[in-house]
Amino acid sequence: MSYLLYTLTTSVYKSYQIDLHIRDFEQENEQIAGENDQKSEDFQYYSSDRYIEKIAKQNLGLVNSGEEVIVIPSLKTPLDGIIGAGSANSDVDDDYEAQQLTNSQKWWIFFFDRS
Repeated sequence: MSYLLYTLTTSVYKSYQIDLHIRDFEQENEQIAGENDQKSEDFQYYSSDRYIEKIAKQNLGLVNSGEEVIVIPSLKTPLDGIIGAGSANSDVDDDYEAQQLTNSQKWWIFFFDRS
């Protein structure tokens, strides 16, 4: 009798362990299927004519017939006079210095330092 009880409990435990493994694999399969769907969508987007046209316009400066390119010059901000004050550097150096400021420093200068 005890042997039957032992065999039954080990069988139930092994069945439980197998069910856990199956559940883990099913979850992993769902995750992988989701990743595959996302990668498939990404591939379709990156190989589409719309994306290729966007990159050609953005990086190569290409223009479709009938389109016009408008160049908007950068506007002077209160930062322009403050950052380059006291130096004879070029505009490129001023832009570099402006990039080195943190966002909070730029806002502080914009609101409180209007010299």
